[in-house]
Amino acid sequence: MRRDILHPGAGKLKYEIREIVGFARSLEKWRIPILWENIGDPVKKGEPVAQWIKDIVREKAGEDLSYAYSETEGALGSREFLAAQVNRRPLLCPSAVSPPLSGALNGVLAEPAKVSAGDILFFNGLGDAVAKVFGFLRREARVLGPSPAYSTLSSAEAAHSGYEHLTYRLDPANGWMPDMDDVELKVRYNDAVAGILLINPDNPTGAVYPVEILREFVRIAKTYGLFIVCDETYANIVYGGEGTAALSQVIGDVPGIALRSLSKEVPWPGARCGWAEVYNRHADPCFDAYVRSLLDAKRLEVCSTSLPQLCIPGIMADPRYPEHLARRAAMFARRAEEAYRALSGITGISIVKPRGALYASAVFDPAALADSQGRGRTLPVKDSGLQEYIQEKTRGVEPDKRFVYWLLASTGICVVPLSGFASELPGFRFTLLEHDDDKRREIYATLGDAVRRYLA
Repeated sequence: MRRDILHPGAGKLKYEIREIVGFARSLEKWRIPILWENIGDPVKKGEPVAQWIKDIVREKAGEDLSYAYSETEGALGSREFLAAQVNRRPLLCPSAVSPPLSGALNGVLAEPAKVSAGDILFFNGLGDAVAKVFGFLRREARVLGPSPAYSTLSSAEAAHSGYEHLTYRLDPANGWMPDMDDVELKVRYNDAVAGILLINPDNPTGAVYPVEILREFVRIAKTYGLFIVCDETYANIVYGGEGTAALSQVIGDVPGIALRSLSKEVPWPGARCGWAEVYNRHADPCFDAYVRSLLDAKRLEVCSTSLPQLCIPGIMADPRYPEHLARRAAMFARRAEEAYRALSGITGISIVKPRGALYASAVFDPAALADSQGRGRTLPVKDSGLQEYIQEKTRGVEPDKRFVYWLLASTGICVVPLSGFASELPGFRFTLLEHDDDKRREIYATLGDAVRRYLA
């Protein structure tokens, strides 16, 4: 072509969670049954949707307006409902914060952010929201995010800039908590950083951030004039007695955006229904103009899908919903314990017990992956042709991806290499989603045995 039409960030669009599927499909000729531990779809993994939720959806689908356009921002009744939900989140008492708050905040807990229906903006899933949030930033404005990072977020930030995603470190030796010194140093010495991204509860690590960590993010944002983006997809999937808060409860007067959806907590991933809660929009004219650009972009699409939006008040206001959330949290707590037991105590790998979300991540000791024989570590496979195929496919790939390929060929278990999450730590992420108890425990036991054999 006479002009280069490729966007400078096109090469940054990586989603290993789905890309690994292509490799798994290539094993079909060897008739290997695949156990999909790569993607967070509770329904595909056998979790039934509660009948009362289906009844609400069925009733709403019987109304003509569920087939019509909604307002560009989203259905007004649903936005009013969600705004009221935000405004009912309580002020955190000082006893919720330990150790004491930073002196930069004078030890005072700010009032929770207050929003109106105008501060809620619906999208066709959070993938759509993320594309807009990063895609309409000035290219030179960078958002500092975690490593490991959820691929949709890290890829979108990298693609908008055309450079690698800027990251701060999550420390597996400290329960996957953010290294806040690393955060502040990277903000202080890089004036291209305009915002900070956090994921709470975290994907892929399953970490849940205590209030004092969230307050530190707010302090840094306030000190350096940044905005905050917080992915709160798993806000209602917290277990193990962990305490945390919504961004709205700690953000004070700092501009920010929280991202939420129906996908995981209903669960209804096929709804493709997510929304942004915007805080302190008018605190800064530049941030206000930026948020307005997100709405302008939505107008070009007319609106997001109507039916799931219209179902939100009926589902979330139902008296059965709190028990629904509590039951699922307890369920994932049990599964997190199973996963932790299956992989803890193995020499050469470490795992932090998840405290929220739907995943666990294990980290290899890089020294344990080294192969003194120079042939590369392997796992047993049933066919010589398959062995040759995997040997070929694993040449030059990251060490953790090599393990993932051999794991697939040997056991059929499909996990995601941690290197696919903008991480220099070798490891892998798997889900807590298999609903068949016996099958899930067998998957975890097989995974643990495979790690032992690979590192032996």
